[in-house]
Amino acid sequence: MSDKDDTIIKDDNNNDYENVCYICRRSESQVGKMLKMLDNMYICPDCMQRTFDLMNSSAGFSNPVVKPKQDKKETDEKSDKPEKNDNQSQNGNQTNGVPPILNLGSGFLNLDNLIMPGFFNADTGIPKSQRVKKAKPEKKAGAENEVPAVLDFKKLPPPHKIKEQLDEYVIGQERAKKIISVAVYNHYKRVTKDAEGSIEIGKSNMLMIGPTGCGKTYLVQTLARLLNVPLAITDATSLTEAGYIGDDVESVLSKLLKAADNDVDRAETGIVFIDEIDKIAKKRNVTNRDVSGESVQQGLLKLLEGADVEVPVGATSKNAMVPMTTINTKNILFICGGAFPDLEEIIKKRLSKNTLIGFNNDLKDKFDNDPDLLAKVNNEDLREFGLIPEFIGRLPVVYTLRGLDAEMLVKIMKEPKNAILKQYQRLLELDEVDLQFDDDALLAIAEKALEKKTGARGLRSIIEDFMLDIMYEIPKDPTIGRVFITKEYIDGKGGPRIVLRG
Repeated sequence: MSDKDDTIIKDDNNNDYENVCYICRRSESQVGKMLKMLDNMYICPDCMQRTFDLMNSSAGFSNPVVKPKQDKKETDEKSDKPEKNDNQSQNGNQTNGVPPILNLGSGFLNLDNLIMPGFFNADTGIPKSQRVKKAKPEKKAGAENEVPAVLDFKKLPPPHKIKEQLDEYVIGQERAKKIISVAVYNHYKRVTKDAEGSIEIGKSNMLMIGPTGCGKTYLVQTLARLLNVPLAITDATSLTEAGYIGDDVESVLSKLLKAADNDVDRAETGIVFIDEIDKIAKKRNVTNRDVSGESVQQGLLKLLEGADVEVPVGATSKNAMVPMTTINTKNILFICGGAFPDLEEIIKKRLSKNTLIGFNNDLKDKFDNDPDLLAKVNNEDLREFGLIPEFIGRLPVVYTLRGLDAEMLVKIMKEPKNAILKQYQRLLELDEVDLQFDDDALLAIAEKALEKKTGARGLRSIIEDFMLDIMYEIPKDPTIGRVFITKEYIDGKGGPRIVLRG
């Protein structure tokens, strides 16, 4: 065993983790053995020395304290007695070799003032983010193609099963659900079976294009919940080039590592969803440096392709106070999504490029009212929008989501397992009141949501508005047994229809 391995102290609950200094946040593999204090906290030798220096300077000591010599007679008497544990003070409290003056609660020096708040876990007695996954052992010769068996291929549902489960939560978007089901199945089949063959299968990163409120984020959230894999959802608008204010591109992996409970092996088979990916397009007619556009796309290239990336643990930026770990992105599935405003105009311009006046020619306004215009997107349109060719090439699976119409919005309110109408019906059911919605009322709600142009997000705000008075008045009258929401009530021209008990 090497000296590096000797510095790792096995945790009582999990031998796969190593401790992190409670003050400087460095791991034991970096600074060596640590001193264990109360409440499972550890202090590295450097921080301990700085603490002693601080105490000496505060107390006015310029020279170290020398322990007085003991008489030989006293030493012989103590040798006859059983040895007392130095880690135990006179009052029986465990101090683990640390002077009582350093204990938490001491009036001389309180370590709580030296650390950032919010890192302590009251359930386990271990500070949050105070343990990191141990580094993997070096691979032996001839084991380059070994892949840890994190996922069981036999338990992985086939594409039609994945789509059936998505149908229970996501309304419409049939083609998008079919594409994402096949892509995810092939990706995890590659992760679990790649070591058995000589042919290396490429990654299937995805680019999801659709208007706001059509269900892009919800589709990915539902997929990760069904597959029981770590999921990190991040926003591309906060990413900047390294060295500038904002999050580095490695911060997306930090969120994935946090979702996997700092388990590197599990994080390396997770899903990363980067929303608002259209906001990092190349800026046009910009004279100053574009630190959140093309440079961010170039920084994401190595993550999408597959590389060993150093990631800060428990933080979104690298600094000397944060421990680092290495994550291989080869088996991480990246899904990028965005609304891509004005992309339809670029598609329309390309499709109508050869339009002329005369017989057997298309009119220029042929594509103005095409509901499936976004589905005709290709790489040329994305490149003109502002994505660099290298970035587009690492997202081989491109698919679009349709905008929601009134009929789809009505289904979204009624059919999913956690539909918003079912939620309100359950709330009133606890008051022993039956809540019902007329079909005309649901259609009126959908039309109001279309006017807001925020997709399915506008439904809750509308329903919250007219349900406020009902949720306030119903508990007052115990004789009410059933409430019908009518179209007149939605339009503000009447009230709900109420039926008394009995």
